[in-house]
Amino acid sequence: MTTEQSTPQDCVTTRIDGQVFEVTLDRPPANAIDLATSRRLGEVFAGFRDDPDLRVAVVRTAGEKFFCAGWDLKAAADGDAVDGDYGVGGFGGIQMLPGLDKPVIAIVDGMAVGGGFELALSCDLIYASTGARFALPEITAGTLADAATLRLPRRIPYHVAMEMLLTGRWMEAAEAQRWGLVNAVLDPDALEAEVFAVAHRLAQGPPLVYAAIKEVLRESQTAAFEDAMARIARSDYPSVRTLYASQDQLEGARAFAEKREPRWQGR
Repeated sequence: MTTEQSTPQDCVTTRIDGQVFEVTLDRPPANAIDLATSRRLGEVFAGFRDDPDLRVAVVRTAGEKFFCAGWDLKAAADGDAVDGDYGVGGFGGIQMLPGLDKPVIAIVDGMAVGGGFELALSCDLIYASTGARFALPEITAGTLADAATLRLPRRIPYHVAMEMLLTGRWMEAAEAQRWGLVNAVLDPDALEAEVFAVAHRLAQGPPLVYAAIKEVLRESQTAAFEDAMARIARSDYPSVRTLYASQDQLEGARAFAEKREPRWQGR
């Protein structure tokens, strides 16, 4: 079943296709994000997080030139404070959303600039069109690309990340794939089909394992390997504790023994 939701003035639209939740940002001309849009995105992603019937989200934007230009400087000039209320999920609705333990996939078509690049970095998988480009121009405006400063050096080699942060230079899609920043680069006419094939495949997977992967990764960023492993062994992570006591854990073992596909229930 496919359902679509929007309001006449809403620049954020959603579509549900089975257990896949599609979120589209449509703010011409560059899909820049102001405070109100960020808060709206946070509400949308929090709803996805909290809906047990939804397994995977796909984030995309309208138009071909810009994926997202980041912070809306026009709105800032009109009074939006850079340290204002971005909503429950932080900038872009997803950057700091607590407990988002479901896979999120970004479709990047066009330029991902500044906060738009950071929005893509907030996702678990990134698929780009051949025309996609990435940049962090904050350095030229004398400000900090805060989320990218934290995330980018963990995703690509340190010196490549620092070059982008310190110079603001552009990275083409092919180079981004070479460094492992994006999962694949596809022709625009093939991009959507590939991403939704991946999304539906993930939606058939074990949601409790996805939750455990995301929580363990998130919570162990600053932990020593031995400490994080000890926490897993003690089931100190709530998602791990839930997984190990679940029907899905038994179902996985039974399906393997019976040589059949598992039937994941998320409980």
